[in-house]
Amino acid sequence: MKQWIWPGIAFAAFALLGYGARLAIGSVYGSGEARVLLETLSRSGLYLGSASATASATTLALMLTLIGMVRRADHDFDSHIYANIERIARLAVWSLLASLLLLLTFVFPTGEFDQLPERWYPILYEAIYAGTVVVVGLLAATVVMLYRTVRHVIAQITPGDEV
Repeated sequence: MKQWIWPGIAFAAFALLGYGARLAIGSVYGSGEARVLLETLSRSGLYLGSASATASATTLALMLTLIGMVRRADHDFDSHIYANIERIARLAVWSLLASLLLLLTFVFPTGEFDQLPERWYPILYEAIYAGTVVVVGLLAATVVMLYRTVRHVIAQITPGDEV
């Protein structure tokens, strides 16, 4: 559980930052305003979603490389390293799945749905915005966990106590 503290702090920090940004945007007062906000969010969200999916998939591939490197290293690694690699893989998988879900929501032509009740647009905007914040938070947690693991590996294989 102790290994999740710093990634959890990173996730919470980005979630609070996203919540603060949402408060700064203000309330969504009508479906017309929500449609404009959805279009703006979708333009940047497509880039974020694809970048997040790419980063998560790359992280998963690199974890396989790290496992091979740890196994071939002359130094004996404890189960802590393997557990962290599994945690990184888990975070990367959740990031990838959240990114794919986010990308899927952005391909829906929400502005073209004439039969969609007007009150749904603000709800849809809030849900997609929250999904965007979750994706960013998951990526931040993955990066922090990755850094801590790499730092631990370097400390194990570096001669001396200077890490």
